[in-house]
Amino acid sequence: MISIRWAKSDDAGLLRTMIRELAEFEHQLEFCVIEEEQLRRDGFGPEPQFRALVAESDGQPAGYALFFSSYSTWAGRGLFLEDLYVREAFRGKGIGSALLARVARIAVEEKCCGMRWEVLDWNENAIAMYRALGAEMRDEWWPVLLTGEALERLAEKAA
Repeated sequence: MISIRWAKSDDAGLLRTMIRELAEFEHQLEFCVIEEEQLRRDGFGPEPQFRALVAESDGQPAGYALFFSSYSTWAGRGLFLEDLYVREAFRGKGIGSALLARVARIAVEEKCCGMRWEVLDWNENAIAMYRALGAEMRDEWWPVLLTGEALERLAEKAA
């Protein structure tokens, strides 16, 4: 039986573990530096920066969805799905679809214009699932990331 619940502060360690599993799956583990305390502070402190759902299968943690509010100047409020992850042992059981549907319900209830997320171009199973749901792949929009020394250099130019 699949159940989905809101993550709570006590789940920070579990979330970190699954985030690291996702980073390993995406061949990016060396960049995953988040600590449990950061997740607790940023998701469950006085000014939450994200919300998360935890999926369980027969009482076992099976996956999670982590998302936050976004805003489009063209269409209004939205949700950005940062992570959608299902542990390998639980894949193929509809858990990813169930998590995505729950986030979609939240978006509709909050009168969001839509949801956005990214998918790696080699993750064919995820791409197929998203297309089957009616999601658009927007090749003309590229994700942009500025971090580390480049971020610091640009910040130094601020007046």
